[in-house]
Amino acid sequence: MEPIEQGSARHEPNTEQDVRGMIRNVIEEFLTTERRKAEPAYKAELLDERRKRESLERQVNELVEANQVAKKFAEESDRNVQIRSELQRLGVTKIDLAHKAVRDDIQRSPEGLLVARTAEGDISAKDFLARFVQDNPEFLPARIAGGSGVTTTPRHSGGSSIELESIRPGMSAEDMQRVREQIALVALQAWKGE
Repeated sequence: MEPIEQGSARHEPNTEQDVRGMIRNVIEEFLTTERRKAEPAYKAELLDERRKRESLERQVNELVEANQVAKKFAEESDRNVQIRSELQRLGVTKIDLAHKAVRDDIQRSPEGLLVARTAEGDISAKDFLARFVQDNPEFLPARIAGGSGVTTTPRHSGGSSIELESIRPGMSAEDMQRVREQIALVALQAWKGE
C-alpha cells in the first residue's frame, strides 16, 4: 500500500501544479482580455489628449504671431510719431509730404535708436531730418506772404495813413490822437476779418 500512497503523493503535486498552472493561465487570459477591453479606451484617450495638445500648440503659435504683428505695428507707429514730431519741431508745415519723403530712409538700429542710412553711413534721425529740411526749404513756411493770385486788402478806409517811422516820443497831442485812432481802426478791421 505504500506504493499507492507514494504514487498518489507523487500524483498530488502534479495535480496541484496543474491546478496552479491552470489558475495562472485563467488569470493571464482574464488580464489579457481586460487589457484588450481597456486598450481602445486608452487609445481614444491618448488620441483625445493629442488633439487637445495640438490645438493648444496651434493657439499658442497664433498668439505668438499676433503678438509679433502687434509689436511690429507699435514699433512702426512709434517710429512714425518720432519722425513727425521732429519734422514739426524743425518748422516743417507740410509734415505729411515730408514724412512720406523720409520715412523709408529712417530705421531702428539694433540698439533701438532711429538712424538714417546714408552714403556716409548711419547718422542720427535728428541730424538727417535737419539736413533734409535745410536741403528742401519748400517744406518750410513761406518767407514772404503773397505770390500769384494773392490780393491785398486795404488797411484803412479813408483818412490819412500813419507811417511807423513817424511815431516817436514827444509827438504833439494831435498826432498822438491820430495814431491812436488809426490803431483802433486797424484793430477793428482785423477783429472783423476785413
